[in-house]
Amino acid sequence: MTLVAGVDSSTQSCKVVVRDLETGEVVRSGRASHPDGTEVHPDHWWTALLAAIADSGGLGDVAAISVGGQQHGMVALDADGNVVREALLWNDTRSAQAARDLIEEFGSEELVRRTGLVPVASFTSTKLRWLRDAEPENAARVAAVALPHDWLTWRLMGYGPAGASPLGPVLDALTTDRSDASGTGYWSPATGEYDRDLLVAALGHDAVVPTVIGPDGRAGTVGYDGPTEIVVGPGAGDNAGAALGLGASEGDVVVSLGTSGTVFAVTPEPVTDSSGTIAGFADAAGQFLPLVATLNAARVLDSATRLLQVDFDGLAELALSAEPGSGGVVLVPYFEGERTPNRPDATASLLGLTLASSTRENIARAHVEGMLCGLADGVEAVRAHGLEAKRILLVGGAAFNPAVGRSAAQVFGLPIDVPKPGEYVAMGATVQAAWSLVGTKPAWAVEMDTHFEPDSKPVVREQYRAATGQLYA
Repeated sequence: MTLVAGVDSSTQSCKVVVRDLETGEVVRSGRASHPDGTEVHPDHWWTALLAAIADSGGLGDVAAISVGGQQHGMVALDADGNVVREALLWNDTRSAQAARDLIEEFGSEELVRRTGLVPVASFTSTKLRWLRDAEPENAARVAAVALPHDWLTWRLMGYGPAGASPLGPVLDALTTDRSDASGTGYWSPATGEYDRDLLVAALGHDAVVPTVIGPDGRAGTVGYDGPTEIVVGPGAGDNAGAALGLGASEGDVVVSLGTSGTVFAVTPEPVTDSSGTIAGFADAAGQFLPLVATLNAARVLDSATRLLQVDFDGLAELALSAEPGSGGVVLVPYFEGERTPNRPDATASLLGLTLASSTRENIARAHVEGMLCGLADGVEAVRAHGLEAKRILLVGGAAFNPAVGRSAAQVFGLPIDVPKPGEYVAMGATVQAAWSLVGTKPAWAVEMDTHFEPDSKPVVREQYRAATGQLYA
């Protein structure tokens, strides 16, 4: 049996999945936690990766591995391969003004033309601009800029800080893939090239950036504990990894309910949107991945359980006891600010409360509906660019809450398929590992857990639009 491994180094944890190359069957897995916070020293990710590999049974019998990781995080390295400062994660919003500055300097339409993106606080370019302005001494030390999956791949191959890794600080050995490069704000999905002028505008000077390798390419071989013949694949950003793991194709719209919420679809041509609602990313298989992201997704339900003092089953029971529309109660769920729409300083609001509507049931359902309505706006944005949506693939832990699936069929008005539980970013990374190993992309089946037929309830989104209009007219 030939085995391949995939990694998902997410915001909260690191997961490793090992699969049979021939069948795609998951043979074993492992995981380790990451620390909380919106800035984290990358050493924590490396420690967690090693722990997750050990927890999965090690790499001794594995032929290939690839790393999926959280997009956009800024890993700044000096000339000796040392991390200059803690990495700013995608959900760190302190660079919101830096995003506005870049837009003012270049213009939204020009930036979209050159990179497919309108900068927001999430993107790497804005974090580099923040570093330039807020910590100029640190910015001056930066010799190379990587993303989380780039840096982990580099360490996995045996590179790293001088004296702390077998192959040392060979910055030119940094690699990435097109999906993660497309989220930096200084790489073009249309041309496949870095835009050095935008990198310099962000950081203040030029720097080494990872070499972009193709979907079937090889970054190298595993070497952190001495040389091996284990192939290391190109890796991917988390959403592109999930698309690979889910086998998403044209007509599928993936709605992911994780720490953040994302809506994305695989398209044969790039999508550009100068409003900034859609980010024109590349995917990990040679196509494109227009994506809408929100900062507030599954944690909205966490807030509801704390507020109502129930567990998730209790939350579902309460929510399903209320009628669609929650008796007029609407939650605008901007608990952590918001990325789409771009409101980094916003807070959550609960509207429509009356003596009659102020019930635990309505408040529970309003949390579920509010979370989904923000993402439904993303689906509509994707469809407005001419992309056909035939079904929603609803993924993430929150997708298995009974109230979420049923409400999704009402909010989205499309067929809803919930794939069986799985680490789909890591599964996508195993697809990459297999592709790198044998030269062809595997066609492993994806099993579904639940299906919901469309059950459109327009009142839900009508109320949500009225509430957001009231707050942000």
